[in-house]
Amino acid sequence: MYKILDRVDYSDDVYMQVIEAPAVAAACKPGQFIILRIDEEGERIPLTIADFDRAAGTITIVVQAIGKTTRQLQKLGKGDFLANFIGPLGVPSVIEKVGTVVCAGGGIGVAPIYPIARALKEAGNKVISIVAARNQNLLLWEDRMREVSDELIVTTDDGSRGRHCLVTEPLKELCEAGDIALVYAIGPGVMMKFCSRTTLEYGVKTLVSLNSIMVDGTGMCGACRCSVGGETKFVCVDGPEFDGHQVDFDQLLARQRQYLPQEKESLDAYLVSTAVNKVA
Repeated sequence: MYKILDRVDYSDDVYMQVIEAPAVAAACKPGQFIILRIDEEGERIPLTIADFDRAAGTITIVVQAIGKTTRQLQKLGKGDFLANFIGPLGVPSVIEKVGTVVCAGGGIGVAPIYPIARALKEAGNKVISIVAARNQNLLLWEDRMREVSDELIVTTDDGSRGRHCLVTEPLKELCEAGDIALVYAIGPGVMMKFCSRTTLEYGVKTLVSLNSIMVDGTGMCGACRCSVGGETKFVCVDGPEFDGHQVDFDQLLARQRQYLPQEKESLDAYLVSTAVNKVA
């Protein structure tokens, strides 16, 4: 059993949990993910590692409650336990000193990009981070990102905080100014698609994390197949990070919707069951 040591709610459907998992914390690296299961009858879900503390033996995850299991997980807090917590899985980020790096995180994608930005800074790079969200209430980990960045740019779609623009606007300006060696972009598929399109024009290497398409997380189900440079890759075992200029994002976005009917059916059944139990 794996104990939940802390819990923070960021909004109605986004929350953080700190899990006691010393073996995972001792071995994990930026860019990797874990698979958890709430109880013996629960489904396995892959989640990217948002932070880790080797000394404390903890792993931090940031979750958006969308489907049945993430909503069920949202009900658990400090002192509760998870049946399974497996990892680290996936290919770690390659952390090297390359010069000036831009780390662009959109929405909940800020959480998985945080340990990458921190590691790049520790490796001696100049880190410029862009934190983006639809509005100021959805901005995530702005303070944490500021601590590991030489420069932090905040953007919101509605202009409620920071610059009133999409993440691609400051990204384009930075590329135009030159001297950008590498870009990391993690967030919604459409955000990563247009970040990659923006940097392609300037020939700036761009890495994206396709973790949101994973289902089984071990290469068995094949649900996370994607096309990278015309070749079929599996996000969970070949990634989750890939060259954004080589990813077929149109295919990826279509595949992300492939299980929507089943996910809705599962969520509806869970909500009905929860409502019945409350009445009883």
